[in-house]
Amino acid sequence: MSAVQKTVPLGADTRCFLFLQGPHGPYFSQLAKMLRAAGATTWRVAFNAGDAAFWHGRGQLIRFDRPQDAWPNAFREIVAEKGITDIVLYGDTRPIHAEAIAIARGLRLRIHVFEEGYLRPYWITYERDGSNGNSRLMDLSVQEMRNALDQHELDTIEAPAIWGDMRQHVFYGALYHFHVMFRNRRYRHFKPHRALPVEREFKLYLKRLLLMPFLALDRIQAQGRIKRGGFPYHLVLLQLEHDSSFQYHSPFSSMTEFVEIVLTGFATGAPRHHHLVFKTHPLEDERKPLRRLVQARAQELGVADRVHFVRGGKLAQLLDQARSAVTVNSTAAQQVLRRGLPLKAFGDAVFAKPEFVSSQPLTDFFATPHRPDNRAYKDFRAYLLETSQVAGGYYSVQGRRQLLRQVPDMMLAPLDPYAALASGQAAPRHRLSIIT
Repeated sequence: MSAVQKTVPLGADTRCFLFLQGPHGPYFSQLAKMLRAAGATTWRVAFNAGDAAFWHGRGQLIRFDRPQDAWPNAFREIVAEKGITDIVLYGDTRPIHAEAIAIARGLRLRIHVFEEGYLRPYWITYERDGSNGNSRLMDLSVQEMRNALDQHELDTIEAPAIWGDMRQHVFYGALYHFHVMFRNRRYRHFKPHRALPVEREFKLYLKRLLLMPFLALDRIQAQGRIKRGGFPYHLVLLQLEHDSSFQYHSPFSSMTEFVEIVLTGFATGAPRHHHLVFKTHPLEDERKPLRRLVQARAQELGVADRVHFVRGGKLAQLLDQARSAVTVNSTAAQQVLRRGLPLKAFGDAVFAKPEFVSSQPLTDFFATPHRPDNRAYKDFRAYLLETSQVAGGYYSVQGRRQLLRQVPDMMLAPLDPYAALASGQAAPRHRLSIIT
């Protein structure tokens, strides 16, 4: 438990939340509105025109248009001037967030971190102090989770209605980069946290949005060939190379390195009648020609006729017939574990517990993969659903509406979700399979 959580909790009317960068779209603005309705004060720092465009509390907008190296001092000034008690952000590894978190810890501020759900696609993640490789989950054992669950009689939470927000996700991403491209004159010092220029990011989002019908057709054809093939196969869960989990919590500097290791392990260890299926992330924009790289290396290794490539789409259809799965640290691995399939992971992840993830060398894993402890995983999943996983989504109207029914109370609570469950103070959670 952090030093902040040991203090006497502040009332909502004495809380002042500073929002930094959030998910593309209006979620942070709507969340701030709900916190103001509870009596809190909210401010938003805009680092570019895209941040400002989605914030509707204009009188509470702070425009940071100074050089990037001035941000740490500017953050301290904002905290002191506005009486900030809490900071709110999406993703804890981008430089402006990492710097703010380091300072906030020294000032004993509450740190609210949002991320995509560990149990995607039906939930988002809300934690205090850090997420992914910086999450408190990294240091919690399955037994400690079981001890917390044993204090309560809880029903299993079923998956809520599908929010259907992939198209909205891509739309808001394109709109955000449009603002940064064409309305960013006031923020001349802004530097994106990703390597690609903003113009290139915008074009990739727009291309992805326009090509969705064609990509869907290509995916259907690829999945059809796999389904009709009747062969046993292993699934490779590719990730976005620029995603923070891959960049900061994996042993690889590029997805090409991961592809090389997986293909070599498969060619060496897998039975000759087994196949390998690479599945890309739903938001993969082909800034690197992964399909071509996979096909070329498979050809060199003599396994091209047993290697397949599927662009995005839902994971369930491929997982239902898979023998095992390999990933760096994709949260999609949770769907693998829920089905009791063997899993090999290379990076740091909240699910990378010894009870679930195989420690076999990759060649041995492809030959005879060890299954996870399914009972332990069920307890782990139940723990997540009672703590940091919140039903809803950032991008669709229905998904945001669902989040706003729960998240503000979790943020105003004195304890983080994990400490709240252990102490018997966890907020009530939705348990309906279909929520409207």
